[in-house]
Amino acid sequence: MTPDPKRIAMWSGPRNLSTAMMYAFAARGDCWAVDEPFYGAYLKATGLDHPMRDEVIASQNPDASRVAQALLGPIPQGQSLFYQKHMTLHMIPQFDRSFLLGLTNVFLIRHPARVVASYMKKREAPTLADIGFVQQAELFDQVADWLGRAPVVIDSADIRADPKQALTALCAALDLPFKPSMLRWNAGPKPFDGIWASHWYGAVHRSTGFEDPEGPLPDLDGPFADLVTQALPHYERLRAFLGQT
Repeated sequence: MTPDPKRIAMWSGPRNLSTAMMYAFAARGDCWAVDEPFYGAYLKATGLDHPMRDEVIASQNPDASRVAQALLGPIPQGQSLFYQKHMTLHMIPQFDRSFLLGLTNVFLIRHPARVVASYMKKREAPTLADIGFVQQAELFDQVADWLGRAPVVIDSADIRADPKQALTALCAALDLPFKPSMLRWNAGPKPFDGIWASHWYGAVHRSTGFEDPEGPLPDLDGPFADLVTQALPHYERLRAFLGQT
């Protein structure tokens, strides 16, 4: 019997283990993965200047409503699982969010000090809007209101501390069987990578699995420390829901 199709929307900010998680699910063998499908629509609607802006817009459908329709449509290649890697900052207010009702929404969090330390190496002077914590909390509240309960929350630190345990628990919460193949993948680019992978995905392209646990939090100062202070309450509020589903 073919299992009922399941569509998982994984919501995070950038520099948040999100690409490694996409690789892990794609390695299952029963999963079709899509990488940040609203990125082009977001850049076109906002006019923001991101690395490879023109290439990103040209590589994707820039119509947010059509993107949403595709995410609810048939899963390509007859797969039973559709893994959608989303950035919370891409879900700007003018985009209709009702399509989320047809998805299983999961929220991937990471301590903002680690996010800022990683992001600042790729793009100068990040803002609170760039790192997605406020938007993540807003989306979490909206999904929780629809469900009448908290959606699933996972922390990248827990995944890196014990990938097998964390992914087994996540799969159980999603009513999926855990597959050991989720722990390993081949090095190098993937066919489902967004066109922006050459700018952002260097480390994960060198990887063949989840990296070891991280050390102490990075010591940031000046505007970077201020940014962490602004983001921290949103992270801590979602972290309080770990393991509650």
